[in-house]
This record gives sequence, C-alpha cells and structure tokens, in this order.
Amino acid sequence: MSILFTITGVLFALLIAYLFSFDRKNIDFKKPAIMLGVQVLLVLFMMNTTIGLTILTSLGSFFEGLINVSKAGINFVFGDIENKGGFTFFLNVLLPLVFISVLIGIFNYIKILPFIIKYIGIAINTVTRMGRLESYFAISTAMLGQPEVYLTVKDTIPKLSKAKLYTIATSGMSAVSMAMLGSYMQMIEPKYVVTAVMLNIFSALIVASVINPYKSDNSDVEIENLTQSIEHVNQTGKNKKVSFFQMIGDSAMDGFKIAIIVAVMLLAFISLMEAINIVFSSVGLDFKQLIGYIFAPIAFIMGVPWGEAVSAGTLMATKLITNEFVAMLDFKNVLGDVSLRTQGIISVYLVSFANFGTVGIIVGSIKGISDKQGEKVASFAMRLLLGSTLASIISGSMIGLVL
Repeated sequence: MSILFTITGVLFALLIAYLFSFDRKNIDFKKPAIMLGVQVLLVLFMMNTTIGLTILTSLGSFFEGLINVSKAGINFVFGDIENKGGFTFFLNVLLPLVFISVLIGIFNYIKILPFIIKYIGIAINTVTRMGRLESYFAISTAMLGQPEVYLTVKDTIPKLSKAKLYTIATSGMSAVSMAMLGSYMQMIEPKYVVTAVMLNIFSALIVASVINPYKSDNSDVEIENLTQSIEHVNQTGKNKKVSFFQMIGDSAMDGFKIAIIVAVMLLAFISLMEAINIVFSSVGLDFKQLIGYIFAPIAFIMGVPWGEAVSAGTLMATKLITNEFVAMLDFKNVLGDVSLRTQGIISVYLVSFANFGTVGIIVGSIKGISDKQGEKVASFAMRLLLGSTLASIISGSMIGLVL
C-alpha cells in the first residue's frame, strides 16, 4: 500500500506539471524517471539501512549540538530576559541562526563549501543531465540559501534563457539553506528535515524537467568559475575578498538579519491568520478546517490516511499561504496524535520555501541583478509557485515508501 500511494502522489504531481508544461512535445521523460529512481534509492538508504539511520542520527545530533553551543552567546547577551522554564521562540529557534551563519561563513572562507558544491554538482549533473548550471544551483541553494545564492551567478544571470531561469528559480524555492536546518529540527523530527533536503534537490529538477523541458547546454557556464565566485561573494553581497574577522562579523549580521526577517514575518502572518479565523468564526465557520478540506484530497493521494487528511491539508495550505515556519509551529496542535506515516509525509512536505512570499523574494533578488531577467521571472511567478509546490508533493510522497 505504501508503494501504491507513493506512485499516486508522484503521478499526480507529474500530471499537473505536464498540464502546465511550457513545451509538452519536447519533454524527455527519461530525465525525471532517472531522478525518481535516485530518490527511491536515497529514501531506502537513509531510512531503511543502519548506515543511513546512523547518518541521520549523527546529523541531528550535530545540529542539536550547534543549537546548544549557540545558547552560550544568547544566554550571555539576553540573560534573564528569557522565560525560565518556558520556551521563547525568538531566542531558542531564531537566534541560533547567527552562530550557524558564522559557521557557514567559515566553511566558505576556507574553501570547504565551494569544494563540496563543485563536486556534488558535477555528480548530480552526471546523473540528471540537467546541465551544469542547474545542477550547481540545486546543491548550492541547499548550502547557501537565498537570496545570497543568486549573487554567486550574478554575472551569468543576465545571459540566461527564460527556460534556465525557471529551473534555477524552482530549485531556489524547493531547497532550504543549511542555516535553517537547526531551527526546523526544533519543531519537527530531524531525520525528516535531513531527508527532505536531499529529496528536494531532485524533486525540483524533476518538476522543472516536465514543466520546463529544454536541451541542456553547458556552454554558457563553467563550474570552476561558479565555485570561485562562491569563494569571493560574502553574505553582504560584496564581490571581493575580505579579512577573516570581517567575514565573521558580516556572517553574524547576515544571520541576525535572517532571524529578524523571519520574526517579523511570523508576527504579521500569525496575527493575520488569527484575524481571519476570528472573521470566519463570527459566521460559524472554521477557516483552517476549510482550507484543510481543499488540500485533503492531495494529502490522501500522497498517502495520508483519509481520517487524518483534513488536518494534514490544513498544514499544507498554511505553508503555501504563509510560510513553513507558521505551519511547523502549528504542527503539533493541528496534527495531534496522528500516525507516524502522516507525521513523516507532512514533515517532509513542509521543509521547503514554496510559498507566496518566497516568489517575491526570488523576483526581487533576480531583478536586483537584472531588470530584464526579473521581469521574465515575474511573468511565470505563479507557475514557479506551482512547480515548487509539486516538488514538495513528490518529496512527501517519496518518504511514504518507508512509513
């Protein structure tokens, strides 16, 4: 039964992608088939083998350790402001982003990160044949996050075709940066967070290869030049080499900016959701339940038991309308005591940036580099949101194989 629902979930996503494809006649179904096979192997390896489970456990413990280390600085700076015995979201979930951002900056500075991105990108391209730029971007987005990742290809973006722009933008919306993982792991199971990151790399390319088929062309980009650009673009957007300690300061400020931005977005979106709930309650309706009914059939197709589909659909819709943080904060309250299968599928689905707000971030980031290219991205914004959402559906369906 698990295999059946994985198939139905994936086929549903591919069917919708096919219906909204820019060029149905030129879809090369061999590419998504190969990538789906890679995903199956990844899920089985990570979730069903001793080595895979050890990797997941170790990564979870690693990020838990980073969070604990970051609390030394948080406790020193904020002291008794924290609610003792309670849980302050900004201090416990968002501020650790500062320390993790500094670590990423250090790995970038000593050229470990560019090395990893370069060779994993080459490996992904060898399997997927999606193109060097597309493969590079799929892995670098998962490492660096956005909008910073667009700076590493800022010289290439003005030269890109509309097709290539769609593919890299879809990867940008489907991936999540390393800096966010520790925060996510405090709200949902770490093993699902790590698995989702790996699945999303391929899910985005799968959907892009159907919605946006084209012949791969590596002539407009060289991996060596791209990885060198990572080394020199720091997180303030300056394309020059900086000193080690300046890099630490810049990285810390970047992490703090992310924390503040997420906090402000949560203030706005959660309050807005509450206001909408009050309006609907005044006429005897439950807004969250209503949007849950809309997504319930999709959750069921992905493998969520029908009795839990409305609750699961509520979180899926909440993520799309607001963002993944709002949905993750509601995770335990909305799902309650549901099956492990539902928890796993929805956990993986939530780990991505596929929401309305991210579309604006991507359009703005690319427009800041090239007005013309930004207008192209804006022209397919809704199809971009659709593609990244379908990628999340594929990833969520895949994890159902082992639950």
